[in-house]
Amino acid sequence: MTFDPAVVVCSTISLRHLPLDQALERIAAEGFTAIDLGALPGVCDHVPVPLDDAAVASVADTVTRSGLRVVSVNADVGDLNRPLTEPEAEERRAHVERLVALCIAVGATALVLPNGRQDHAPFVSDAADTALVAAELERIRAVVEASGLRLWVEAPHLLRFHDSIQASAPLIEQLDDRIGLVCDTSHIVASGGTVEEFAERFGPHIAHVHIRDAEPGYIHHSVGNGTVDFAAALAALARNGYQGVFSLELETRDVENEHRARAAREAAEYISDLHSSKGTA
Repeated sequence: MTFDPAVVVCSTISLRHLPLDQALERIAAEGFTAIDLGALPGVCDHVPVPLDDAAVASVADTVTRSGLRVVSVNADVGDLNRPLTEPEAEERRAHVERLVALCIAVGATALVLPNGRQDHAPFVSDAADTALVAAELERIRAVVEASGLRLWVEAPHLLRFHDSIQASAPLIEQLDDRIGLVCDTSHIVASGGTVEEFAERFGPHIAHVHIRDAEPGYIHHSVGNGTVDFAAALAALARNGYQGVFSLELETRDVENEHRARAAREAAEYISDLHSSKGTA
């Protein structure tokens, strides 16, 4: 097997059990040259909360010293489908600005956000909540793009408000075309869909791909241990014009911590081989 680091990158979420500096060292040691930086409170603590100027500088220094390129910062600014008071809205604006500063400091291309709270129930109604998410993402896009960055949203996400392809479609239809979609193989398959279906429906909008295996209702498998058809997925993505990288977001529960870095390398080799042949479908 071969590994093409220009094609496959590693999210620091894959090694979230390690402090950031150690995670980056292990990622680089396995031959990766680029990362997604996990900044998800409660999921990956590689970016401190609260995020202030000192934290931005500290994280940027650690990343810069690693020599790894940053594709995106995967973050969360709160429940995008929750109506906010004006003080809460101001707090979100400030958080977005600090995340933009972090993206710039680490040289990231894009900021990634989820599509709503970690609950499938709406605050008001499905339609009203979806419209609010779209409006919030549009406000954030304007701020992000003013700094030369891109905004990407992860939809569907099994644990979030828009949890499936069907649930995500009304949101995606309302998004500005400049907002890219993150295609997460695990969330799509775990919610009952296929990557082929997602690629066929939303191909021109797909800006980034997260790689993890899954089965219906469960997202925590290592590559090869679930039911995702990666060959068909990569073939469908290629067929629909995707030319970006594939990020290993291996937040798995079937690998011991001491073996995670090596499992990431093995997954990278597998995805690289499939990419070189554009899958088999």
